Amino acid sequence: MRVFVFDLLPYGEHLDHLKEGNELPWPLPKRHFKAEVAVRTYEEHLEAWQTLDELGYDGVGFNEHHTSPYGLMNSPNIMAASAAQRTRRLKLLIYGNLLPLHDPLRLAEELAMLDCLSNGRIVSGFARGIPREHNVYRVPLRDSRARFEEAWEIVRRAWTEEVFSYAGRFWSYDNVAIWPRPVQQPHPPVWVPVTGSKETIEWAGRHDVPITPGLVPTRGLREDIIRYYAKCLAQHGHRLTPEHLIIQASAYVADSKAQAVREAGPYTLYFNQTLFSHGNVSDSGLQRDAGYLSSTSFDYVRPENLHAVSGDRERFRGMTMADVERDAEQMAWGTADEVTERIISAADHAGASTVLVNMNRGAMPQEMFMEQIQRFGSKVLPALQAHQVTRTLV
Repeated sequence: MRVFVFDLLPYGEHLDHLKEGNELPWPLPKRHFKAEVAVRTYEEHLEAWQTLDELGYDGVGFNEHHTSPYGLMNSPNIMAASAAQRTRRLKLLIYGNLLPLHDPLRLAEELAMLDCLSNGRIVSGFARGIPREHNVYRVPLRDSRARFEEAWEIVRRAWTEEVFSYAGRFWSYDNVAIWPRPVQQPHPPVWVPVTGSKETIEWAGRHDVPITPGLVPTRGLREDIIRYYAKCLAQHGHRLTPEHLIIQASAYVADSKAQAVREAGPYTLYFNQTLFSHGNVSDSGLQRDAGYLSSTSFDYVRPENLHAVSGDRERFRGMTMADVERDAEQMAWGTADEVTERIISAADHAGASTVLVNMNRGAMPQEMFMEQIQRFGSKVLPALQAHQVTRTLV
């Protein structure tokens, strides 16, 4: 198995004291931003990624979010460029550039540059982005899907064709040949996160693109996504393999499950209660009304699993430590043996050869984050990397 660490890179100071009722103010004014906190946050995470490289982790994952302390990677490409200079072996997973929001030719060029800067270590994830990002950039939610697919076609052609022209609904180019070109040929690996929309699954199946099935590691929804994905792959002449799937896991290594809950629980609550819904429309019904989701986006999901794609804000905002303690029974939290067994069990069940581990979504102190990187790296990582997933769910 390959083990990547997904790093949200939240603003390194908790902001609960700014909340108005249950929410941070939106937008969050300049007066609340501390430059010294941001400078420290970036340096601390670069230090963490360098340690991942030294300890033998397979990769680190970046993301793109805007106008929120939820995550400070407005440009994941800038972060990948920085990480490329601090690491030597680590894969750099950009998970991902938001295709509907940016000029796709510029993205193709930047990713080609990054692949050269890192000597072929880029994994290029693409995503649509949450509604908040579209609203910030004034991109109509109803155009999100069409812009995503058109942008991908432009990026693919820019990477692979000698010279290309394109006349589309949103972007047009004439007689373009990008320089530099990616080190990895025909192009860097492409992955896509799937929160549940069947249109994204169908796109991934059509293009034989690996997926991360499910925003949260809910086994029932994960099963539904994988089965539908396998069907879509087969329709286009492709076969599901363990290399097609990247599962997510929240991990915390401690001396006991109770200690893990006690130490990591408050940061999980901060993420869910304060960061997750900041400025965003997460409810699937509202997303459907706005045109971001279609009326049939989840019609392949079994009824008992629909709650996992509902995006109910209250489910996150109202979370308590009792909820964390209950959820932790199904999570990779606890002793190193418990964490190892839980992740291997999930990977074997899904038929996934890659795991994307969340260690610090809730702005932990740097010493806690680094301790987790060290403990997981010494006591869990070797067993995961030695394990081979040979069967798929379907």
